[in-house]
Amino acid sequence: MNLALRLVLTRQSFRLCERFANRSLPKQIPITSTCPVIQLRNYCVQPEEETRRLPQLMEFPPIIWPSIIKFMKNWMFANFIIRPYFEPEFNLHEFIEASKHAVQVVSDGLQKSDFKSLEGLVDKDAISALKTAVSKLSVTQRQLLSIEKDDIFYAFPYQVGIMFDDSEKRWVEITMCYHVMRGLKHMKETGDLPPITLGVQPEYQDKIFILNYRFIREFTKGVEDSWCVNIVNHFQPQTLMKT
Repeated sequence: MNLALRLVLTRQSFRLCERFANRSLPKQIPITSTCPVIQLRNYCVQPEEETRRLPQLMEFPPIIWPSIIKFMKNWMFANFIIRPYFEPEFNLHEFIEASKHAVQVVSDGLQKSDFKSLEGLVDKDAISALKTAVSKLSVTQRQLLSIEKDDIFYAFPYQVGIMFDDSEKRWVEITMCYHVMRGLKHMKETGDLPPITLGVQPEYQDKIFILNYRFIREFTKGVEDSWCVNIVNHFQPQTLMKT
């Protein structure tokens, strides 16, 4: 190896980006010989733990557990307002089951960055926000987005809301929360079910996710509409605890 080159390589340290600060290498390396200057590129490598966490996709307060008060209001809205006045066939339990399929479709589209497939199912403004958020994710993080509906082990409507405006338009908005364990479907098929205390066992923590989706539909008289998603968030409980 050329002596001058060896001196350069031994004197210069190749530093990775630190976790909370960006540092750049010197643009020029002093060389006292006539050898050509070797240019070094500064690579920023995220710690492995960070690349396995999902940052918040949209600005929305994380929801984890149901509220007793909201549960009672949700039941009243579903049975005494929505069914009698908006949609006689509406059933909250059936809505929950159907929403799991929507979660699978939306999450699969996000994982593949196939935003075209989300048109008509996800609100336009939400798609725009999700495009920006997904583009900032690493490959590993994107792979965590896709969710099988059979991996959802707990789902509940956190809040059912009814909205009106001065022009007599009306909407129903339902905020859903889903608890997911990736690989649960396969475990059920093989009979290898996880323990009840899986939430506190380290080997399962990376597999547990919580999803918040908000659905909205217009019920104005004479308007034909379908349910649309306007909030999408995936996160891990352990991430919230560490932040």
